[in-house]
Amino acid sequence: MLLHEDISDKIIKAFYKVYNSLGYGFLERVYENAMMIELRKMGLIVQKQMPINVFYEKQQVGKYFADIVVEERIIIELKAAENLCEEHEFQLLNYLKATEIEIGLLLNFGKKPQFKRKIYTN
Repeated sequence: MLLHEDISDKIIKAFYKVYNSLGYGFLERVYENAMMIELRKMGLIVQKQMPINVFYEKQQVGKYFADIVVEERIIIELKAAENLCEEHEFQLLNYLKATEIEIGLLLNFGKKPQFKRKIYTN
């Protein structure tokens, strides 16, 4: 069994429900808001735009915001791009490195729905 597989399955189910309803072409914020509604309907605890501080030698050198964090266990990074690229995957991996969270899902509301699951063991 995969780490947090039950939560991941719910997130992916919500992703396809939102994608099938809204389709392609909206801004990421629209998909983020719809995902928040769908995930909450599933009874999940979700937080959007969670701040992530980046440190170098114990000094803060940056601050990012995770699109959605589910149950404090999975970071969701949303895209509305034609295709996922390596840069998107590295962005999500860096979010995982900067937190105690080990699982990330990259969800793309592109011309075709795409998702990738990333793991980073802290």
